[in-house]
Amino acid sequence: MAAPAAANHLLLTACIEEIAALRFTPAGLPAIDLRLDHASTQDEAGQTRQVKAALKAVAFGAVAERLARQALGSQWRFQGFLANPRNGKHPVLHVTDFQQD
Repeated sequence: MAAPAAANHLLLTACIEEIAALRFTPAGLPAIDLRLDHASTQDEAGQTRQVKAALKAVAFGAVAERLARQALGSQWRFQGFLANPRNGKHPVLHVTDFQQD
């Protein structure tokens, strides 16, 4: 019997804090690197807490081309998955879609 597939799906509302210039992979695929900032109020163990998080993100293809046209400071709802870069210790959000929050 095959093991069930592990889920790795992230939904995050965040602002675009930094965005690099659109680049192309060696295979010619558009790619863009960005940093997202999140701030919210969350309930944890019956308490309300203020949460802030900064997260590196990357997007490829048509999503990268769409992100390249967005303004710094604009807020979006990002969908994607987490993965560690080859030589990195911290996970990066791979954005697969985004829409206005």
